[in-house]
Amino acid sequence: MSTLKKNIDTKHFNIDNRRYIGNKNKLMPWISSLIHEKTKGTSFFDVFAGTGSVTEWELPDFETFYINDFLFSNEIIFKAFFGNEAYDPDKLDELSVEYNQINERREDDDYFSTNYGDKFFSYNDALKIGEIRERIEKSISLNDRERSILIASLVYSADRVANTVGHYDAYRKINEIPDKFVFGLITPEQTTGKKINIYRRDANELIREINADVVFLDPPYNSRQYSRFYHVLEAIVKWDKPQLFGVAMKPKAENISDYSKNSAPMVFDDLIKNINGRYIVVTYNNTYENANSSSSRNKITHEQILKSLNSVGNTQVFNKNYKSFNSGNTDLGDHKEFVFITEVINHG
Repeated sequence: MSTLKKNIDTKHFNIDNRRYIGNKNKLMPWISSLIHEKTKGTSFFDVFAGTGSVTEWELPDFETFYINDFLFSNEIIFKAFFGNEAYDPDKLDELSVEYNQINERREDDDYFSTNYGDKFFSYNDALKIGEIRERIEKSISLNDRERSILIASLVYSADRVANTVGHYDAYRKINEIPDKFVFGLITPEQTTGKKINIYRRDANELIREINADVVFLDPPYNSRQYSRFYHVLEAIVKWDKPQLFGVAMKPKAENISDYSKNSAPMVFDDLIKNINGRYIVVTYNNTYENANSSSSRNKITHEQILKSLNSVGNTQVFNKNYKSFNSGNTDLGDHKEFVFITEVINHG
C-alpha cells in the first residue's frame, strides 16, 4: 500500500488537516501495513473513528465500511468526505467565493460573535463564521451532501485559525486576536464502488448490530471528554445555540463517554465480547499510563486490554516508539504506541 499523502493546500482541506488529540494519521503507514499483513476480509468497521483518517487510509483495501463516532462534528465530516450522494462542485466553489467576501452580518444573530468573539476567534472572524453557518442553515438549494461538505469545510476553516493550543478546553489569553479566517473547501474522498455506512451511536450498542471482517478500536483512554474538548466545533455543527457557562463558554455537559470513566475496563470488556468480526485491531498508547494525575492516567491498562482480547481469540502485540501530541510541556518519558491484533475464535 502506498504511504504517500496529499500535500496540505491553503484553499482546500484533506481529512487529516485537523488538530485532534489522539489523531493516528502519522502512525497510519505502520498501522495500515499491520492490518494489511495480519488480517483478511472485505469489510472494515471503524468504531471510534475520530477524524476519519483511519478509514481514509483503509479505503483502497476494503469494499464495505462502517464508520462511527459520537461527536456531531465528526459525523458531519464523515458524511462530507465519504458520503455517496452526488454534489455540484461548481455550486460549492461559488458559495466559497461568496463566503470569503462576507464583511457584515446579514442573516445571522450575534450568538457566535458574542460568545466566541475575542476569545476563541477575533470578533470579526467569529462574525464571519456565524454568518456563514446561518447562510448554510437557511439555504434551500443544497442537498444533504452539499450541506455536509459546507459545514465540514467551515469546521476545518475555523479550526485552522482558532485561538487555542489545539483543543477548546480553553483559549489563549492575548490582548488582540488577529483576523485570520479564510473559508476553504474540503476535498471529498473518491468512494465510487464503496459501500459506506455512517453512524453517530454508542459504540457498545452499535457493536451488537454490525458484522464486519475487521473491527478497528481506538477508544479514549483517559478522562478527557471529547465532547467538552471540542465543544466549539460541536456548536458550529449542531447550531442549536445553547446557553453557555464558564470562562471557556461551554454548554451543559452532554454526550459523555463511559470510556473516560473508571468503569472503562468493564465497558471495554463488554464491547470486545459482543464483537461480530473475524479480526479485532486495537491501538493503545502508554503516554499517560503512569501519569501523576488520576484524571490523566489511562483508564484501561495494557494488561486489561490483553485479557479482554485473549478471552475471544488469539492476540499478537506490536509496538513502536512515538512522540504523541501534547499541548503542555510535560516530559512523558518513554512513549510507545501499541497495536493488538486478535483473530477471533469461532467467528459466527
